[in-house]
Order: sequence, then C-alpha cells, then structure tokens
Amino acid sequence: MEKILIDGGKPLVGEIETSGMKNAALPIIFGCVLVKGRCVIENLPEIDDVEVSFQILEDMGATIERIDRTTYAIDCTKVRGGSSSVQLVRKLRASYYLLGAEIGRYGKAYVGSPGGCDFGCRPIDQHIKGFEALGCTVRMDGNYVEAVAHKGLQGTNIFFDLVSVGATLNVMLAAVCAPGVTVIENAAREPHIVDLANFLNTCGGHISGAGTDTIKIKGVTELHGCTYAIIPDMIEAGTYMIAAAATGGHLKVTNVIPKHLESITSKLCEMGVTVTEGDDFVEVAMEGKKLTRTNVKTLPYPGFPTDMQPQMAVLMCLAEGISNMHESVFDNRFRYTEELARMGALIKVSGKMARIEGVKSLRPARVRAVDLRAGAAMVIAGLATEGTTEIDNIQLIERGYDDLVGKLTKCGADIRKEQVG
Repeated sequence: MEKILIDGGKPLVGEIETSGMKNAALPIIFGCVLVKGRCVIENLPEIDDVEVSFQILEDMGATIERIDRTTYAIDCTKVRGGSSSVQLVRKLRASYYLLGAEIGRYGKAYVGSPGGCDFGCRPIDQHIKGFEALGCTVRMDGNYVEAVAHKGLQGTNIFFDLVSVGATLNVMLAAVCAPGVTVIENAAREPHIVDLANFLNTCGGHISGAGTDTIKIKGVTELHGCTYAIIPDMIEAGTYMIAAAATGGHLKVTNVIPKHLESITSKLCEMGVTVTEGDDFVEVAMEGKKLTRTNVKTLPYPGFPTDMQPQMAVLMCLAEGISNMHESVFDNRFRYTEELARMGALIKVSGKMARIEGVKSLRPARVRAVDLRAGAAMVIAGLATEGTTEIDNIQLIERGYDDLVGKLTKCGADIRKEQVG
C-alpha cells in the first residue's frame, strides 16, 4: 500500500499531455470480445482499470500483446463465454460491458455483479430493459447476472426511461450483431458513446446517430479486427485545468478535444480563470487573480460532468463568496466533503446539494481518497495548500489517472508516493 505526500502552495507551470480516456477504453476493450480476430488499440491509458480488464480477458482465453506503452493487440478469437473471474469482475464497474459483449457474440452471458466506486444505488435496470427488448431473459442472484436469448437476438426499438451512459454502451455491444435494426431512443450522448460506435464501425458495424439521443444499429453478421485509437480523456484534462486554477498556475494541457471540455471551460471562465483553446490543447492561466463564486449542476453530456464534481468543489472552496453544487446524477457522491473539512473547508451538504463557503486558504491534513474522482480532488486540494498533505487509499486514484505523480512533478509540483507503514 502506498500514500501520496504533497508539499503544496506551488503553482503548476508548464505542459501536461492527456492520456486516452478511461471511460472509452474499457467498453472498447470488452467490445473486442465481439471480434474473432486481432484488434490493435492505441492511446490506451496506463491505469489499473485497464490492467484489470486485460486480466479478465486473458483469464477467459484472450491473447493480449503489448506493442508499446499505450498500444496493445487484443485477440479474443478463443475467448470462452461465461468464464470471467468473479473476483476480477468485482474490481470494476465497467465489467458489466462483458454482458453486452457476450450477448452480442454468443446470444447469452454469465458475468459476476460489477464493482467499482460506491456512489450509492447504481442499478442496471436500464441495461436489463435493453437486453430483454433484444430477446433475452435476464436473471440476477446477487452474485451473478445471467442473460439468455432462447430464441435468438432480434433488433428492436428501445426507449430508456432515463439517460444512462452504461446502458447505451451495453445495448450497442449487444445489438451490433443482432439481426434486424435496433433503435435506441433517449440515448446518452457522451464522447465515449461516439468512440465505441466508431470502434465498432471500424470493425464492420453499421451504427449511426451516436452523439445524439437516437442511435440506429443495423445488425451485421460478424465483426473483423482493426486498428483504433482511443480519444483523449476529458476528465483527466479537466482535472489538470482545475489544478492549474487552484494553484494560481499557468498550464498548457495537450492532446485534448476542446469541444469535449466546453462545460468545464465555461465554469472556469465564470470564476475568473483565463482559458485559451487551440486545435488540440487548452491553456489555463490564473497568475495573480482571485477566484469568484459560481453555481454548478451536474448533468449528462454536454452538461457539466459528474466526474468533475469533486474537483470543482475544491476550486469553490478557494473562491470568494458562497458557491452551490447540485449533484443530479449519483446519490452519495459528497462523501469526500468530510475529507475537505479536515483541511478547513466550509461545506454544508443537504441531500444532493452542497453549499460551499470560500476560505482564504485550506490547511494541510491527512486525508484519504473515498473514490476515484474524490481522490483527484484531494490531490488538487493538497497542491493548493501550503504545508504537507498526506493522501491515503490512493489505489482508487490509480484506477483512472495515468502517471498522475509524474505528470504533476514535471510541472513544478512537490509530490511523491511513499509506502505506508
């Protein structure tokens, strides 16, 4: 076990390159199960969740070859359906994409219940609704999810009761090889929805409308291998943008798609941060300025992302006046506020609302990561605070950030990892 130590109060200055998007990489990795052939996936982030995904597939019979640090060849020709390790599956929320992939290839699936960060109740009812509409009978026993299309899969119309990124991705995986036409209405529009559609189309799929609320899938007989590059991670990029603002720094964040960052950029500008956009970079400048209050409500894309909520809350702690954060996507996502309170933050949580009163400065403390993005928020708080901040439970942070300590160190942060005990 390791912890992160930060001697903060130093502005971040320089350039950080964003890695491939975690939330796009995982469904695409599991989507390789649909392909009887070799897929070369580029721009993969070097993070724990990707490594666990590889372990799951290798345990099922896949062959995975590392070509370089961010490029892997995945061959799922000999994958055995229904054979995934429940112990490995429980380490990931995204392991539920195995359900859609197995259904799409074998017409049935048997996968352990997913794990991942705990944000309260995170049901998969919309996933099940989609699978049932395609012709599956679904059974859950607490430890496993089983789906069987006794009469085969059949394209259909599916209307989600609420916008669900996971369900949209999972139904795309299940339907890409289903006979007929599947239409998903009230679909999620996140960039990684588009990325999965582009990957499947590169493999021979016929998917249109990804990025809108209506996705049309014309089932194909089979998919073939391809070479495909994962899009940049907008959440990683947004985290570094906020870190630059919190430390009063000047940071150029490269390998980004600025359009994906518009909701984050808009709020930073509203708080007095200068953000300059290029073709594939954003530059954040905060030297000598004061942060002003703002209000944020998390929403599905293109709204402000829930995965940026904890990081933005840290910036609100350092802003003049009273800010309000409204979480509309997940329950129980404010647990990290207890950790910020240890650092002197003034936050009052009521249900899905947090009232944040800005303070002149935070104070160093020993805190812990309660989930992936909350851990990133603790890092930002430590970077912005003079003195030494210790962060425990950092394995949660390393699930989703590629070389966080190394990248920040190159931009002037005094940050390091140490063994616990």
